[in-house]
Order: sequence, then structure tokens, then C-alpha cells
Amino acid sequence: MKKLRVGVIGVGYIGKFHAEKYANMKDVALVGVVDSDRSRAEAIAATLCTTAHADYRDLRGKVDAVSIAAPTPLHFDISRYFLEQGVDVLIEKPMTTTLKEADTLISLAEADGLIIQVGQLERFNSAAGALKDVVRKPMFIESHRLSIFKSRCTDVSVVLDLMIHDIDIILNLVKSEVKSIHAAGIPAVSDHVDIANARLEFETGCVANVTASRISIKNERKIRLFQKNAYISVDFANHEITIIRKDKTQESGIIPGMAIEQRCFTQGDALDDELKSFVRSVRSREVPEVTGQMGRDALRVALSVMDQIQAANRRFLER
Repeated sequence: MKKLRVGVIGVGYIGKFHAEKYANMKDVALVGVVDSDRSRAEAIAATLCTTAHADYRDLRGKVDAVSIAAPTPLHFDISRYFLEQGVDVLIEKPMTTTLKEADTLISLAEADGLIIQVGQLERFNSAAGALKDVVRKPMFIESHRLSIFKSRCTDVSVVLDLMIHDIDIILNLVKSEVKSIHAAGIPAVSDHVDIANARLEFETGCVANVTASRISIKNERKIRLFQKNAYISVDFANHEITIIRKDKTQESGIIPGMAIEQRCFTQGDALDDELKSFVRSVRSREVPEVTGQMGRDALRVALSVMDQIQAANRRFLER
């Protein structure tokens, strides 16, 4: 089988791992890495036996697909360039900074039968994959995504950095239009919003209460879902799902009348699974796990959350 020619644009913290994963795939040829910091690109290229570039246009005609892990404001221009060259793209989340940009990329891909996959990494968590079999029309959802402060993650708000993961998962599970959003958040230690909460109300009647913080003293990634006759708790960090269902035969136990089931999954390598899924989609021309439209849907909600937060903060400062 001919190797798929892949390049990585942006080899900072995340992009470096993209490059390493591709370099280890037998059916992939990592033909180049690109970074505006030429010394960083050269250092990573040397360890992975590939070529370094400071300009993504240097990869023209040399790649079949690319991972774009450059800073978010650059996603649109880079993605558009490669789509116009007939190259499939994996774009790290958030896919763009505006919905207009996202729509342009989606239209370009659809016109030429190209693939856009959005890097919503949590979708490839082993516990997240198992939710498809147990979640049925959720009525209430509560999520907490908390992170110890890292200065490298402060170039965007916590909504676009962390909360967007849970927004994407919730949209995928509820499968309904968002009817209304109520949100609040503040920039506590950086120039962007560091802690945020959003209440999402869906057309189905489901309500999701979503919290994200990057100024926590602990790391936590959990979602709790309530549906008819069942409560489901997901711990993404520990790859566990706890399911509590009504069961009249359970007369004793922690909760009489309830059956408690705990499922534990191997940790796996979510990024490796994500990139291999992208490679499969490129080869087979199948719809990717996280499409450009899905990335756009999550972005739309995230931007609406940010609009509300920014408006509320302006009113607060004007008082």
C-alpha cells in the first residue's frame, strides 16, 4: 500500500504530538513539519527524520493530508490554502475564530469532496465511545472540566480551550437544537475568561449545566447525565462510567431499588486513535468521526456563550 503523505502545521505543545504519532504509523509518511519558529521545527524534524519548514506553503504538492495545530487565528487561512490545493485537513479545535470562516471551509470541502476532521480529542476517549450504548434521550446533564493553571493555554478563553470539548460531546448525545443559552464567566488570572458556566436549554427539553475552569487546584473531567430510569456518570480522566438504573429486584445495597454498574476501560491513546481515524477517513473517503459541521456546531455554541459573558462583563464594568 502506498504511504499517505502527511504534514503537520504548527509543532508547539499539541502539534509536536501529532508529528510523533504520524511518524510511528506504518502506512503514513510524515513528509514535513512547519512552524514559524524555524529552530523548533528543525529540532522536531531531526528527531523524526523528516523535513522542517517555516512556511506551510512549502508543502504544496507534497502532501495528501495535513494536521493543522497552529494558533487558532491562523486556522482559517491555512485550512483554506490546503483545501484549495485538494488536500484533506484535520483542524485542531476550535476549528476557526468565526462561523463565517467555518462555513467557508465546509463549503470548500463539500465542493471538492474533501475531508475536514475537527480535533475534538475527548470524542476518542474510551469512556466517551461507550456512551453511545447507554445514553437514551437525556433530560439533564451536568459537566465539570477543571484544570490546574497552565500559562501556555491562555491565548484563548477557557470556553474555546476546555468547555468546547463538553459542548461537542453534549451536542452529540442530545442531538437537538439549542433553544437558549445563559452564561457567566470572568478573566481571573489572564486576559481571557478563565472560569465559565453555561446553561444550555435544548428543543427536546433537556438542560445542560456546563462548567469549565483553568484555575482549579485539581484536574477533573466529568459529565453526569440523567434520563428516564437511569443516572450515568462519566469520568473521562479515569476512563470510567457508572450507571445507576431502577431495579425492583435490588432490595439491598447502597441504594435499594437501584442497580449500580461500573464499567472501566483501558486508557488507550486518544490522540493516536484520533489521527488513525483521520487517516482511515482520508484513505476510504468515509465521513470522519468529527466532521467540519460538528466542529462548526460546537463553535457556534461556544461563541454564543462567549458573547453572553462579554456582554455581562461590560455591563458589570459600566456600573
